[in-house]
Amino acid sequence: MPTADMSKLDARPVSVRTRTDALAHERGLVQREALFERLSAASPGRVALVCAPAGSGKSVLVRSWADAGGWRDRMAWVSVERGERDGQRFWLSVIDQLAQIVGSVERMAPAPGFRGELAVERLLSGLEALEEPTVLIIDDLRDLRSAEALAWLELFLTRLPPQLLVVLVSREDPRLGLHRLRLAGELIELRGPDLAFSAEETRELLATSGITVSDAGARLLHERTEGWAAGLRLAVISLREHPDPERFLREFSGSERSVAGYLLSEVLEHQPAEVRELLLRTSILTRVSGPLADFLTGAFGSERILQQLEDANAFVRSLDVGRTWFRYHQLFAELLQLELRRTSPTLTQSLHRAAAEWHEQEGDTVEAIRHAQAAHEWRVASRLLADHHVDLALEGRTRTVSELLNAFPDDVAAADADLALVFATARLLDQELERSAAYLELARRLAASVPEARGRQFAVTLAVVRLAAARWRGDLKTVLEAMRSVEAGLEALEAGERSLTDELRSAAFENLGVAELWCSRFDDARRHLEQALALARRARRPWLEIADLGHLGIAAPFSGRSLLHGLQYSEEAVRIADAHGWGDDPALLTALAAGAMILLWLGRLDEADRWLARAERTLRPGGEPGTELIVHHVRGLRCLAQGRFEEALTALRAAQQMQALLVSRHSLAVAVGARVIETQARMGHLAAARAALSELTESERDTAEARTAAAVVHLIEGEPEPAVGILAPVLDRSAPTTYQPSATTEAQLLDAVARHQLGEWQAAEASLQRAVELAEPEAIVLPFLLTPVRDLLERLPRHRTAHGALLRTILDVLGGTSVPRRGEPVPLREELSEAELRVVRYLPSNLKAPEIAAELCVSPNTVRTHIRHIYAKLGAHDRNDAVARARELGLLAR
Repeated sequence: MPTADMSKLDARPVSVRTRTDALAHERGLVQREALFERLSAASPGRVALVCAPAGSGKSVLVRSWADAGGWRDRMAWVSVERGERDGQRFWLSVIDQLAQIVGSVERMAPAPGFRGELAVERLLSGLEALEEPTVLIIDDLRDLRSAEALAWLELFLTRLPPQLLVVLVSREDPRLGLHRLRLAGELIELRGPDLAFSAEETRELLATSGITVSDAGARLLHERTEGWAAGLRLAVISLREHPDPERFLREFSGSERSVAGYLLSEVLEHQPAEVRELLLRTSILTRVSGPLADFLTGAFGSERILQQLEDANAFVRSLDVGRTWFRYHQLFAELLQLELRRTSPTLTQSLHRAAAEWHEQEGDTVEAIRHAQAAHEWRVASRLLADHHVDLALEGRTRTVSELLNAFPDDVAAADADLALVFATARLLDQELERSAAYLELARRLAASVPEARGRQFAVTLAVVRLAAARWRGDLKTVLEAMRSVEAGLEALEAGERSLTDELRSAAFENLGVAELWCSRFDDARRHLEQALALARRARRPWLEIADLGHLGIAAPFSGRSLLHGLQYSEEAVRIADAHGWGDDPALLTALAAGAMILLWLGRLDEADRWLARAERTLRPGGEPGTELIVHHVRGLRCLAQGRFEEALTALRAAQQMQALLVSRHSLAVAVGARVIETQARMGHLAAARAALSELTESERDTAEARTAAAVVHLIEGEPEPAVGILAPVLDRSAPTTYQPSATTEAQLLDAVARHQLGEWQAAEASLQRAVELAEPEAIVLPFLLTPVRDLLERLPRHRTAHGALLRTILDVLGGTSVPRRGEPVPLREELSEAELRVVRYLPSNLKAPEIAAELCVSPNTVRTHIRHIYAKLGAHDRNDAVARARELGLLAR
């Protein structure tokens, strides 16, 4: 065993800072009960490690915990002296402190031939007599530089007596074999993230310190400090004397005098020169890797240094499991930037320039642009953004593009065609149509200045943005013109310029399909939207898929597909958006609106309310009028179904305001206007309803929606005969409409009301039966909620209706019960034959096999055979189950 240096031994008492007194309550102390519980989980015979950066409140936490836990008389506290290299002095301190509270432990005197192993054995022997729990706290353990002392400590920890708990407090992981204790479950660990103050604890600290600030101010302080205890405490000290606390919190940073002084003295000044140089040069980065740091410093081995800094809890944290990327604590980074400006004021701009070059080489366009902007390299930043903004937008990073654009000076944007086009695209995606149009015009005027090598790509992008802007206005004529330009431009691209061809073509087809959808060209819309979706999937662009699917959710039922088919489109769009973190992106709005509308038709009211509420949260001021019209329309229908007429009228008026922003008549515009008339009539405003009817054009008055509204007015005025006459073209399906099944069902219900008013109960009953029959294929419920027929439906004899199950569902919904959601439809085990499909359509009725056979002119045995096959293919157990499965798969609507 090495002999101790005799010159270091003298007669003075061993130097040690002892903290066995209970912690007195002080102003501003926050009791951290959750951390106390974590520490208390370390029972005697085990080890607790509290390891966190400087100023994390480690010692205060442990002292507070010991005081709260009643350890006052059974606690030995040893603080290691800074740079302690004398193993004997450390261990004599440990023994001395334990001897003060444990009578069986004997003190030892300094000796030239001190043998640590024997001292530890003797101490362990003395501790065997412990009869009650005792705690030994070793603070500032990282300052113990004696390898021998650490080896003796490792030995001590592996043989702890059952009544002794050891708490190790350190800024960095001690060089001890703690992994064995960790694997054995004998180690409790609290680290930097555990000690960080939460937002609630930050507010509590301010309150207990007598400081009153706004919630936003407290939240800002927490974000700036990242919950770092010393930063919070220093801020509190300054806040007590500051005349304007809110201003202080807005300006608080790592360059604040007290924070900067602390970080300089406790962290930066302790680093070697090459480490300080690395930290200063990389402080301009939001995140740093070893190769990037090497590039900025001109040195090698930066990754190893960064990893060592993280291990030392020097305010450096890795961002990935492989520990290749790192970031600095926000306040520490700000201090480093202050020091960089102080020591090398001309270096910052060249460092940003170098960082831009490195990130461009690595393909990290966004960071390259940001550093080019910070270096005031506007041409480089503009070129990079122009080359990549479409790609970024298609990745759903529209906000990032907007943030990058906002960093350009106005005079740069005004003179750069590429940048003007980026602004036009971004403002359109931000739903700022007027500003987008202004930039689009600027880009068109500056197009001649675009270099020939970039001209073809510029022209295609310009045409796509022009097409999208026209679609937003509902200007189908301009959309068609722009579509021709897009197609021609794409054909003119050379081979090396075709990297985004599928994406641009997909975007063009989507905008064309949407314009056609709003203009009631439903079949064309569905075809072009399906083309857009196929291209988006081929290009692996999920962000593009969301809008395609959302609009297909509307186009599907309007073009002859089932409601459930449309709902599946909407649900898929939501799944994609949520999976990628785009849940509040405006691109999702159409899917949410379409889903809410379909769910409302199906009587799944609880789900419809959730989808509608989410759609309304996603709405942004100045958004796309065509989609916003649908959202307001669905809200109006929901309120109308609930009898909340004032709210319904407000929502429907809002929808009409969206129509005023469109060049062409929206496919739902007449339906919205008709619902306004109906709502006015139900509110008793019959004169206004009549006036609105008279203002409709002849073609509008001929639609099923307008005829239904006129029938409502007649019925409320007690005029059933005109109502019957006006509904006739709707019932024979000669009146044009957006969605035939719902329109005809609602008209049939109003006819039943009119017949009942005329005293023709049999005719009324027949109309009710026909309405339920029309609703059956898709189980449409909404028309029954919009028409006052509940009393009539309840009088309808169950044995005389062929659709008793649906009738019961409708009555349940009218009674306040929402149609329950079913699980995802399971695919068919085997396709149904044409004969089986004909039988399936009779299953919702009350007809028995012989009656179905009579309807189909086949034998009852044939029908029974078909039914058995149907059950097997649908995976159904009985008739009700088969009906439900067939409805989910859209088989009843064919």
